Amino acid sequence: MRTLYLKKDEERRVRAGHLWVFSNEVDQARSPLKDFTPGETARLVSQGGRPMGAVYVNPAALICARVYSQDPSARLDGDLLRQRLVQALGLRERLFERPSYRLVFSEGDFLPGLMVDRFGDFLVLQTTTAAMDRQVGVLAQILDDLLHPSAILLKNDASSRDLEGLAKEVRPLLGQIPEEGQAEEGGRTFSFAASGGQKTGWFHDMRDNRLALASFVRPGMRVLDAFSYVGGLGAAAAARGGAVTCLDSSEPALALARRNAQAQGADLEAALRGDAFEILENLRSQGQSFDVVSVDPPAFIKRKKDAKNGLAAYQRINRLALDLVRDGGIMLTCSCSQHLPREELRKVLARAASESRARVQILAQGHQAADHPVHPAMPETDYLKAFLVRVLRDGAGTGAADSGAQSRPR
Repeated sequence: MRTLYLKKDEERRVRAGHLWVFSNEVDQARSPLKDFTPGETARLVSQGGRPMGAVYVNPAALICARVYSQDPSARLDGDLLRQRLVQALGLRERLFERPSYRLVFSEGDFLPGLMVDRFGDFLVLQTTTAAMDRQVGVLAQILDDLLHPSAILLKNDASSRDLEGLAKEVRPLLGQIPEEGQAEEGGRTFSFAASGGQKTGWFHDMRDNRLALASFVRPGMRVLDAFSYVGGLGAAAAARGGAVTCLDSSEPALALARRNAQAQGADLEAALRGDAFEILENLRSQGQSFDVVSVDPPAFIKRKKDAKNGLAAYQRINRLALDLVRDGGIMLTCSCSQHLPREELRKVLARAASESRARVQILAQGHQAADHPVHPAMPETDYLKAFLVRVLRDGAGTGAADSGAQSRPR
């Protein structure tokens, strides 16, 4: 392998364990990035000649190199990939009784640029770097050897591939791809579109937060699941006797949310399609209120330059959601933006509570589920933040959610 040299004093972050190298950290006089091909592996060396590990390179990307081993001579080959996949599988088999989870979480499992989700004998694989693109065939063979799946779908339609200059594609790697996948969560089974769904089809990372919020639902309570997707929360809440409204911009997703509720022996009270901000505004103007509210939007801050507008969006959506929570009710607010720190989301919540003239108690702080392990040297991998709160309003009397009494739409 060729050598990629760092500039002076640019090795401290990598030495601490971080896996990314940015293009402005490379000594291009000694190792010009233009001389490397996308996906090529190299030895990473400090300016003083200290070996830092083995990386794969993409000269066209801002993150121009990613460390895949601390051993500078390690090859990115089938043996290394098999070892890492076996380690990842060992963790999930300790965490879960049933095979429904994220099997590989990129840097969190020391496999930068690779995601694998498992849904029983159906796997969804996603690569977001040129080097992992090169390994797709090898990865499929290893996964077949380890798990004997009936089908593997390559779902490479993530926008992050644009940053690496990679084309988007969705195609089968093994077997007949089902029209729908089946995710298991909390003892329930949920359907999602296998090829046409969001991301890899199901959001395993929100598992613990959904289960925590659903535990507050009692028969007759009004529940609002904003950004519901296929109803992972809404269908579970309906099964617990809640009068559930799901809100999403996708009609196919809402259709699956209805079916998922029916599969639990329940029905949604309403499925509202459209812009979440507009619908929440309309619900507020109609005087609607709910005992349990979830607001789990997409990342409003995808890049640092989006911070100002994204922060304003988080502020507005949390204010609208809080205005719809009854006295004594429960709300879950989330952010999957890695560029929004947890403390900033807490401040957003506090400001929204003040604007809504509500008192808020934080009952729990949520994270991504354990099948999305956090790399201790990479705060970027600790991306999902959630606050589960109780909402109180002065002069509102005892809320139905607080008293445990049944409540119906007003």
